[in-house]
Amino acid sequence: MGHPVGRESGGAVQPELPPGQRLQRGWPVTHYGPVPKFRPERWEFRVFGATADGEKRCWTHDEFSALPYGTVVGDLHCVTKFSMLGAEWGGVLARTILELAPPAPAVTHVMVWAEYGFSANLRLEDFAAERTIFATHKDGELLTAEHGFPLRLVVPHLYAWKGPKWVRGIEYMTADRRGFWEERGYHNVGDPWREQRYSYQEEPGDGPEL
Repeated sequence: MGHPVGRESGGAVQPELPPGQRLQRGWPVTHYGPVPKFRPERWEFRVFGATADGEKRCWTHDEFSALPYGTVVGDLHCVTKFSMLGAEWGGVLARTILELAPPAPAVTHVMVWAEYGFSANLRLEDFAAERTIFATHKDGELLTAEHGFPLRLVVPHLYAWKGPKWVRGIEYMTADRRGFWEERGYHNVGDPWREQRYSYQEEPGDGPEL
């Protein structure tokens, strides 16, 4: 599924935006800190934590690039209030990683780890959603370094900070733990349709204590 269908305007159906968002033409660069230098010989993608067999799984860049390639169409909603609609993302579906390196039955959450120690926590059901993807391409073009090359997570149904750039691995967790931005005042869930931007908006059960 793509973004929800909105109202007709001027004879055309206009896509619906989450509350407080504006339609963005083009793709602004937004990130905190420097752009990391990609060294393919040193790069690896790790799955660790509460795996089903208790073992860590690693892929080199060549091995990860050889995994099954999928595409999804999904929006990108930035907490800074711009939305980019209907992009085609290409890469490795999160579900593929879950199949190749399954979590233990007790896993409830995933921590996505990126360069420089950045992280974002996700509920397992959000990570396992059909359009969650470790993207290497957008609209058929390889991602640029500024937009997350060689790998960024895209979770179209959540705010974009839940999909870090420059991803290096995932940790399976049996209890929730806040990631980098979630520890610094962003909402633990991050649903743009409920406008879950900041931690002060959280309700009981949305996340662990700050």
